[in-house]
Amino acid sequence: MKRLIAVVSVLALVLGSCTSGERASTVVDGGLLEEVRARGELVCGVSGTTVGFSERQADGSYAGFDVDYCRAVAAAVLGDADAVMFVPLASSERFGAVRSGQVDVLFRNTTVTQSRDTGEGVDFGPVVFYDGQQFMARAADGYTESSTVADLAGAVVCVNANSTTELNLIDAAAEAGVQVTVRSLEGRDLVVEDFVSGACDVMTTDGSGLVGRRSTQQPEGQQWVIFPSTPISKEPLAPAYAHGDPQFGDVIDWVVYATIIADEKGVTRANVESVAVDPPDVEVARLLGLEGELQTAMGLAPDAFYQVIKQVGNYSDIFDRHLAPVGLSRQGTVNASWLDGGLIYAPPAR
Repeated sequence: MKRLIAVVSVLALVLGSCTSGERASTVVDGGLLEEVRARGELVCGVSGTTVGFSERQADGSYAGFDVDYCRAVAAAVLGDADAVMFVPLASSERFGAVRSGQVDVLFRNTTVTQSRDTGEGVDFGPVVFYDGQQFMARAADGYTESSTVADLAGAVVCVNANSTTELNLIDAAAEAGVQVTVRSLEGRDLVVEDFVSGACDVMTTDGSGLVGRRSTQQPEGQQWVIFPSTPISKEPLAPAYAHGDPQFGDVIDWVVYATIIADEKGVTRANVESVAVDPPDVEVARLLGLEGELQTAMGLAPDAFYQVIKQVGNYSDIFDRHLAPVGLSRQGTVNASWLDGGLIYAPPAR
């Protein structure tokens, strides 16, 4: 009896340690997949201010690369890519929002790091974009594309607070032996506003973000340059979801993989209907739910990934729709398919 009381006491302590707003680390009542189905809507955390990745439109809707991956998950789980509620989150809010259940999944240009993967109570899915940190400055101030971190001596550098970018800046300046004034701001829009106004000499973030901002906000008559040519850090960007629900994690992972496999196989948003009539090989047949039980074994409808491709598209469709227009390219970069020498790769559907 004493042992039973001790066990019950320990259990009470464990349950009590979970705050009322956070999910326990075990799957309860069918897990998040069933919760999303019952709700009829996916709640997806995004930035909302990252050019090409997630931006709020004039009509209140959201568009971008990350946004389309949220829509892809909704297409797979609910059969409707538009059944998404987008929640804009600051860098300091994002992981707490996942842990507490405020959002179901995070597609928010978020870098995978060891400390985040092991200490934030979240798991990361496949990398959807390989990025790297660079700097942007005005050519009129003497900066060029050949500039280096050493050329930042004495500069005021604007950076997004509570990000790997801020930590990388401090490390890089120390390694180069230069002193910079770090101006930390909560939100990318504030960083750009201060850079444009001249409150800082240089701004720094992921290279993709710099390219996007330059393409949309460079004032007429100015030339903004991005440097160095080799980024100062690795920034693998991936979705994040709460730790402890492997079924939902598998869904997120394989939605991403499905867009990559479809890209490898040449199955696009434009041709998926005709391909489904006569699949070129057995892997495509499995991917589209025409053979086997891969999707149903995950708790999804057989045609879940068919709906992803039909309603949203494959990896190239999504990239070309949102990132190519702001000046980003896959060709010759790590974001090319592995078939073209890049790192975008998926396990086989079998």
